[in-house]
Amino acid sequence: MTDIKNLNARLVNFRNKLAEMNLESALITKRENYMYLSGFTGTSANLLITDKKAYLLTDFRYMEQSASQAPLFEIVQHKPDINDTINEIINSEQIRVLGFEDHDLTYSSFKVLSSKFKTAELKGIGLTVDEMRSIKDEQEIEIISKAVKVADDALMQVLPLIKPGITEMDVAAELEYRMKKLGATAPSFETIVASGLRSSMPHGVASEKKLELGDAITIDFGALYNHYCSDITRTVFLGQPDKRLIDIYNIVLEAQLTAEKGAVRGKTGREVDKIARDIIYGKGFEGKFGHGLGHGLGLEIHESPRLSMGGDKVLQNNMAVTVEPGIYVEGLGGVRIEDTIIIRDDKPQILTQAPKDIIIL
Repeated sequence: MTDIKNLNARLVNFRNKLAEMNLESALITKRENYMYLSGFTGTSANLLITDKKAYLLTDFRYMEQSASQAPLFEIVQHKPDINDTINEIINSEQIRVLGFEDHDLTYSSFKVLSSKFKTAELKGIGLTVDEMRSIKDEQEIEIISKAVKVADDALMQVLPLIKPGITEMDVAAELEYRMKKLGATAPSFETIVASGLRSSMPHGVASEKKLELGDAITIDFGALYNHYCSDITRTVFLGQPDKRLIDIYNIVLEAQLTAEKGAVRGKTGREVDKIARDIIYGKGFEGKFGHGLGHGLGLEIHESPRLSMGGDKVLQNNMAVTVEPGIYVEGLGGVRIEDTIIIRDDKPQILTQAPKDIIIL
């Protein structure tokens, strides 16, 4: 459960941002955002926040849970159509302009709101809450650190089980089972296990392919722990691989370590991405690293900021991001290495502790 002090700070911060937009109220509909602002983790809710009041609207199933988890909010059991209840609050609070999450709402939902809320003008607030979420408080960092440790520990338990003849899906199932045994509620995304020639596919989710001697095995997975995500990739080898893959591994590792070291406050995502990209391209693999270097993570597996060629956001302290360069050569295989880190002033806090030296099983 989120500390009430942190919840209060988030609510104050959000109201300040509304004031900067000349708004006195907003409707929050995105699940991760209402979780962040209220502490309520159920699957059905809207928040209506004014400069003085905070309402959480949910249905009968979640009345007890929401009252326990969201102490700063007035809990309202909404009518069969939640918009009718929202409209009642709009009228009682005399709201004339209502902010809404235009990046979350579908066009059809927007049309419904426009027709329902006769007295209030709707004004988009963009990614206001998403951007707030990009900077983690210490409680969030502690939870993400635990999510990372769950994934680290699961990997170390599974590596001894990797043998010729088992399938990629076997590896994924073992990882997911062990993460749950270690405290995760679920994997934070669909587990990727790509071996042999399939390892040249950056997002080759686990298949029925059997592992063979000489395979590079890219394992990309994460744990969902207390609603927060972790993300780790390691590439290991089953038996002695092609020498070219060893060379590629060393290049990717150099790029990963160097970019990780450079991921500090004040740099843009583009600048950090360039550190790794220059190393990989300089070794003759231009065009073989076709994705961004990394991304933010937290309540969602992909959040702001982006470490990529288009990443113009300046990194700030307490952002949680991944650093995951890779090289992918069709017909040969691929290598990716990924850590989760926390941005600091001049030296990132590296959460992922699984070894990155070449592992030959």
